[in-house]
Amino acid sequence: MTAPGLLVAAARSSSGKTTLALGLMRALARRGLRVSAVKCGPDYIDPAFHAAATGRDSLNLDSWAMAPGAIAALAELASADADIIIAEGAMGLFDGAPGGAAGVGASADIAALLGWPVLLAQDVSGQAQTAAAVIRGLASHDPRLTIAGVVANRVGSERHLRLVADAVAALGLPFFGALPRDETVRLPERHLGLVQANETEGLDGRLNALADFVERRLDIEGIAQAARAGRVSPAPAFAIKPPAQRIAVARDDAFSFFYPHHARGWRAAGAELLPFSPLADEAPPPDCDLCWLPGGYPELHAGRLAQSRNFLSGLRHFAKTRPIHGECGGFMVLGRSLIDAKGAAHEMAGLLDLETSFATRKLHLGYRQAELAADHFLGKKGASFRGHEFHYATVVRQSGEPFVLARDAYGETDKTEGLRTGAVSGSFFHLIA
Repeated sequence: MTAPGLLVAAARSSSGKTTLALGLMRALARRGLRVSAVKCGPDYIDPAFHAAATGRDSLNLDSWAMAPGAIAALAELASADADIIIAEGAMGLFDGAPGGAAGVGASADIAALLGWPVLLAQDVSGQAQTAAAVIRGLASHDPRLTIAGVVANRVGSERHLRLVADAVAALGLPFFGALPRDETVRLPERHLGLVQANETEGLDGRLNALADFVERRLDIEGIAQAARAGRVSPAPAFAIKPPAQRIAVARDDAFSFFYPHHARGWRAAGAELLPFSPLADEAPPPDCDLCWLPGGYPELHAGRLAQSRNFLSGLRHFAKTRPIHGECGGFMVLGRSLIDAKGAAHEMAGLLDLETSFATRKLHLGYRQAELAADHFLGKKGASFRGHEFHYATVVRQSGEPFVLARDAYGETDKTEGLRTGAVSGSFFHLIA
C-alpha cells in the first residue's frame, strides 16, 4: 500500500467522529490532496458523505465479515491514486462482536491489521482532566495500536480547553487542537442515522463549512503527517463472484444502500451494472440477466412507489423469466404491501407473500452469518455469507420457502430468514462478504 492512512476513532458513538472525519477530508481535498475515504463496519450512509467530501467512492472495511486478505485488498484499492486515506471508525474504538472473520468488527482491528495510526476524537463535554484518564485507557488497551494524537470535541471555554490540553500533554500524546460546541455544523438525521447525502440540502456548502470549522482550530498539517502507509499484502480477490453478467440495480432515494465494494468487484470481474430509478417509474432494463433491489428508505416513498405502475409491472414481467433479489427495503417492495409510519397500506410488487409495517417499529440490528437454504444464483445450497441487519420494519405476515438460514454473532441456532418464490428472493439480510 502506498498511500498513508489514519483512522478517526473515539471512545463511544456520538463523539464527533463524522464531523471530524468529514471536515478533515474536505479540508485536505481543498489543499489539493487526493483524499480517499474508508468507513469501518457496516454502514451505507456515512460513505456517501465521504464520497461527497472527497470526490471518490468510500469503501467499507469490516473485520467481522471480511477475511484479512480481503480487507487488505480493499485498502489497496482505496490507496490507488491517493495521497492519503482517512478512515472513519464505528461506535467505540474496541466495540464489536465475537466470531469474526478477521477480528470482532471493531475499528481497532482495521487499524491494527493495516498499521494505520488512530486519531482519537474525545468528547470532553462534562469532563476536563478526566478526559486524559479515558484517553490513557484507550491508548494502552491494545498494544497493536499506535495513537497518532488527540482532538478534543465539544469544548466549552478557553479555560476548559487549557485543562484538557494540559492533561493530554502529560500523557505524552500529540494534541492537535479542539472543536467547540457548535450545533450549526450538525448534519440532519433520521431513524437510520444521517439523512442521506443526496437528500441533504446544500451539502457542498455544509462540507466546506465543516472544513472551515476544523481548519480554524486544528493542526491539519500535523494530523496529515501522522498518517502511515499500510503493511499487509492483499489477497487476489475481495468480492463475491458476480451473480450475473448484466445486473439491473435500483438506484435512487428509495434504494441507495448498495456497497461500493460489490459494485467495483463485480465490474472488475467483467459484469455490467445498469442503474434504474423506481421513483422515476423506470422498469429494470429488459436486456439484463438479474435485477437487484438494494435497501434504502422505501417506507418514506411508499405512496409514490405504489403509483409507479411502469416500475411495478416491469418488475413483474422481469420475474417471469429472470431472477430478482431484494435486500431489506428491496425485500419489502417485493412483498404484497408496505404499511407506512402513518398506518396507510400501499400495494407493492406482490412477487413475495409478504406484508411489512413501519407503523409498528422495532429495531433489528446486528451481524448475521447466513447459509443459502437452497441452490440460488448466489451459490449452492449451504453456501455461507456474512452480512448484517439494520431496520425498524416489522413483518405483519409472510409465507413461503426461506431464502437463508441465519444466526447472529451471539446465537448458536440457525433461524429461517427471508423468502424465496421461484426465481424471486429477498430478506432483511445485507450481504457484505
